[in-house]
Amino acid sequence: MKPGLVRGTLTLLTGSVAAHAIPLLLGPALTRVYSPEAYGQFALLWAVSTNIAVVACARYEFALPLETSDEGAADLMGLCARILLAVTAASAAAGALLAFWQGMPLAWSLPLAVAAGGTVQWLTMWATRAQRFGLLALARLVQQGGGAIMQLLLGLLKMGPLGLMLGAATTALAAACLLARPAPAGGWPGLWRRPRAALAAAARRHRDFPLLNTPHAFLGALQDTLTLVLVAALTGDAAAGVWALALRYLKAPATLVGGALSQTLYPRLLQATGSAEARTTLRRAVLGLAAIALPLAAALLVGGPYLFTLAFGDQWAQTGELARAMAPYIALHFIASPLAVVTMAWKAQAWALRLALVGQCLFFAGLVPGLYLGGLTGAGWGISASMLAYFGYYFWALANWKDIPHESAA
Repeated sequence: MKPGLVRGTLTLLTGSVAAHAIPLLLGPALTRVYSPEAYGQFALLWAVSTNIAVVACARYEFALPLETSDEGAADLMGLCARILLAVTAASAAAGALLAFWQGMPLAWSLPLAVAAGGTVQWLTMWATRAQRFGLLALARLVQQGGGAIMQLLLGLLKMGPLGLMLGAATTALAAACLLARPAPAGGWPGLWRRPRAALAAAARRHRDFPLLNTPHAFLGALQDTLTLVLVAALTGDAAAGVWALALRYLKAPATLVGGALSQTLYPRLLQATGSAEARTTLRRAVLGLAAIALPLAAALLVGGPYLFTLAFGDQWAQTGELARAMAPYIALHFIASPLAVVTMAWKAQAWALRLALVGQCLFFAGLVPGLYLGGLTGAGWGISASMLAYFGYYFWALANWKDIPHESAA
């Protein structure tokens, strides 16, 4: 990695370590104040809200690093603000329907969770454009670390799944407040006074993001949502809670390292002066990720059941067997997760969308038979087996990509 990429990644990684250390360390306490059933109910609704939040700005926020002028960036910010408001209003209507007609009281919190998730993602990209990595690290600490502390406090008050939801959503909003600097050109009130013609021009200029990246992101999040729905429907809320807890811990390293790397890798790929530099940057990132992923997978395969039972107690013992079964998949996912920005930087979003659809079909081809034949553990082994070829092709395709745009061609 180049010095700028290393420095930015380490800054974000430092904040991420602290941010994720708190919820990971508090996990054993959380599993003793919340039941698997409560965790399953929260996880299902949080997955739904996340599914909406990842596309709450129609992915226009990911075009912010591409804008070289402050005025163009401010137009994009105004466009994102309007779309986010409309999506939040629609989620409020959806939450009311779920609460009244489906008997899900927790669904009242859906618009809060969508607004929190959508806002923090939008303003994260705003801070990424300014390369304010210290601010991003602090916001992550507030969101992740503060969320776990709030969930524990509300759990001690016996608030059940609502405590888990409020803890996560309110601290996400607090993180968004931190990320609201620097203000856009003309100040924040100016977002609502941007000329309609300028907003329309920004929308057309970056139309690939809603047309190609939005379905890609939505389907990616939908995979997690549908997985929880299937697990809950076939094996109950408690099993859904076990699945959600296991995946939270298993994917924590990918969120920790991958999130930090992707936020610095994206602008570095955009600024590459040639294909050779872009490929070198990608190769170093993949090798660094693999050096972390393989030992983690080996540890899960050898001691997963023991480690999870020791940490969370006997009522969560099944998480360890699931962790062992998912170890190969988790290692590959760890390497692939931050590489999503590569196809954005290389203008290959249409290809990425097509491949993602294939990957999701393979994921469910492993999940569903596994659930029927072997419960949660069978589902874990099924996914690990079915996704091996997918990730292998994905890494090979990126390593051999031919048409790499670079800064000097802009």
